[in-house]
Amino acid sequence: MTDLVRDYRLLIADVYELAGLSRRISEREAAGQGTTVARWHVLSTVSEEPLAVPAIARRLGQVRQAVQRVADDLTEAGQLRAEPNPAHRRSPLYAITPEGSRLLERLWDVSESRRRDVLDDSGVTPDELRQARDTLRRLSTALSS
Repeated sequence: MTDLVRDYRLLIADVYELAGLSRRISEREAAGQGTTVARWHVLSTVSEEPLAVPAIARRLGQVRQAVQRVADDLTEAGQLRAEPNPAHRRSPLYAITPEGSRLLERLWDVSESRRRDVLDDSGVTPDELRQARDTLRRLSTALSS
């Protein structure tokens, strides 16, 4: 096995570990705000632009059916709204509503100081985070093609 492949496999294991740790912390924070981490993640994913359920599911690494249930719950709660999708008539785009934005802001607010403390303790710089994100996105693009 080449060093490149070994290092890739170790990186992916670290990404899974980080994602799991982050998810457990987020679950506690979401529960404190009367919601779930699944709802938080869907709201966050559509916070910049409306997306269809398959795109949300891909972004979150979840199955479409699970994301559809969460999107339906958020729509019923008035935190998302379904909009026509010009690219696919039967797959609406989901956009965050003002109520959903308020919930997302509360979630981000309650988590910010803890995340800032963790980042400060880690010694990770903004440039390092941007470089890591760029690396992960390049790998994701390569794996998608």
